[in-house]
Amino acid sequence: MTIIRRFLAVISAAAMVSFASAQDGKLKIATVDMQELFKQYYKTNDAQKQINVERARIQKDNNERLARIRELEGTLGGLRKQLEDPTINESKKQQLFKDWQMQQQEGIALDRERREFLQRRNQALNEKMVQRMKGILEEIRKLVEEQAKKDDFDYVFDKSGLSTSQVPFLLYTKDATDITAGLLKDLNKDAPAESLPTPGEPAPELPETTPAPAPAAE
Repeated sequence: MTIIRRFLAVISAAAMVSFASAQDGKLKIATVDMQELFKQYYKTNDAQKQINVERARIQKDNNERLARIRELEGTLGGLRKQLEDPTINESKKQQLFKDWQMQQQEGIALDRERREFLQRRNQALNEKMVQRMKGILEEIRKLVEEQAKKDDFDYVFDKSGLSTSQVPFLLYTKDATDITAGLLKDLNKDAPAESLPTPGEPAPELPETTPAPAPAAE
């Protein structure tokens, strides 16, 4: 489950409990699409771009390490062919075999180091991404709370919130005001043009709460 879904589930659940215990009376209710605010907020887009740059840097480092390993594999293949040559004397074969063993051990060590590097760097990046997105979500939540107080709403429900069974918490509200558009305008009022999401561009991916495993070695 993504961070935003857990975060929104907690907000929605708390709101539902409060709503159920409210006294009778005319309530002023609003709805908001937290997922839409998160995806369309320029800071989310900026964060995703930075993460993509860092992922590309990690992949570049990994490719360089792979290139060295491929060179060793080529050297090992050449040594293997020489060892299979029946015209080479035994003394020469023994030396070739020692060279082959040394190169093989170096290749194994380099590949192990590469895998550990990839897992370590990806885990660190995922943890950084999670913390960055949590901060953005908290910023949005505070803005929603400020807007609710300003407009004197009794309750603001997140219409994108899902339960653990992936069923929307909010199935129906009567006479509720959707404040999503206004909040999104406030969030992006100081956004640089290059930071705004491009129409048709895939929305930033919502991070997982646990670090994703490192990509499998090629």
